[in-house]
Amino acid sequence: MSAPTVVPAECALPGSPLAKEKRGIDACVHCGFCLQACPTYLTLEDENDSPRGRIVLMRALLEGTLTPENQSVETHIAQCLGCRACETVCPSGVPYGHLLEATRATLAEHRPIPAVARAILAVFQRPWLMRLAMAGGRVLRATGIARALSRLPGRAGFSMAMVASTARRRTPTPATPTSNGSRGSVALLIGCVMEGLFARANRATERVLLANDYSLTDAPGQRCCGALHAHAGDAEGARRLARANIAAFEKADPKHICVNAAGCGAMMKEYPHLLADDPEWRERAMRVSARVRDVSELLSAAGPARGGDVARRVAYDAPCHLMHAQRITVPPLDVLRAIPSLEMVPLTESDVCCGSAGIYNLVEPDTSDAVLDRKLGHIAASHADLIATGNPGCLMQIGAGLVRAGSTTRTVHPVELLDESYAKGVARS
Repeated sequence: MSAPTVVPAECALPGSPLAKEKRGIDACVHCGFCLQACPTYLTLEDENDSPRGRIVLMRALLEGTLTPENQSVETHIAQCLGCRACETVCPSGVPYGHLLEATRATLAEHRPIPAVARAILAVFQRPWLMRLAMAGGRVLRATGIARALSRLPGRAGFSMAMVASTARRRTPTPATPTSNGSRGSVALLIGCVMEGLFARANRATERVLLANDYSLTDAPGQRCCGALHAHAGDAEGARRLARANIAAFEKADPKHICVNAAGCGAMMKEYPHLLADDPEWRERAMRVSARVRDVSELLSAAGPARGGDVARRVAYDAPCHLMHAQRITVPPLDVLRAIPSLEMVPLTESDVCCGSAGIYNLVEPDTSDAVLDRKLGHIAASHADLIATGNPGCLMQIGAGLVRAGSTTRTVHPVELLDESYAKGVARS
């Protein structure tokens, strides 16, 4: 672990989460490379809505020239998607994601997190509420009510479109394959939305892992990963959830922890940072985090095995927290390229955020819509049948946009396509 940051006595917010990240702020040389990588800067054309501009605001908070109650600070920090594309292009290695989360946690100490966000986070912290919410979503999806209400204006209609977009494509389901277990044991983070609305993708994940000679082990007691809470400024809520997951996966003791949701994987890999100040949990966090792998990493390492033909035109859209936070770019393409007859078509700005960003699309709808509109234009130009992406937020955000646009293009998790391929032919090495 790195040495703690020494905060000068004149710091206006001593002991705050942001003060502890001062070293990251100081790393920024304001070169401007981040500007053209930032979706909100490209959309809003305001320097304050660029990573460089927001870091200036963060520094002003620490120096006391702006206060946490300042409405402008709140506005520009809230409008950040947290996609971390700026980290990929930053020549100075500024840990912008950590700075953003620390800033929001600091602001939360001085003013409450917005009511809509608090309500959503409360649901994700309580398993029984989460199960109830997901069951309600499945009912709305199965009855067609969600699709019927997707034309409503505003967030209500968009939320219904998100639910409607999770409807399952009709594809053959392969039998559960046998595995020799030669690649080691894997425990799957089943997730909240993934198990609630994308259970088919979880089952597909389990089948394709078995088909590639991983063995599966259960990890009872796991909870929400905490990413939504960390991104919103509820750092303590994120820590509680992280501790529960660490304990659950320690008990399961797998070789690998498989995550098929990019945002969750990024969060779990950063548990050591989240719990760096917790002497009881930080070493445990490091050990568990070291086992976390995106499903595409595991499959790419295995080959993966090939199945039958899937003759579809597919464009890949990279989830931000897979590409920019985890720096995983090739493995998802390895998965898709292993599928016979699949035609990969290019997607302009496939590395740019879709506007989902956890619960951002529900708390900052106008900016989210503007970012999504740009993405939908590129999707229409690709003429793809399917948009493959490995994160539930992206699947629902892009899916909702396609539903409301009346498009025949659908979203799909890459492992679902591989699973479909295995259903159409005997997997072979």
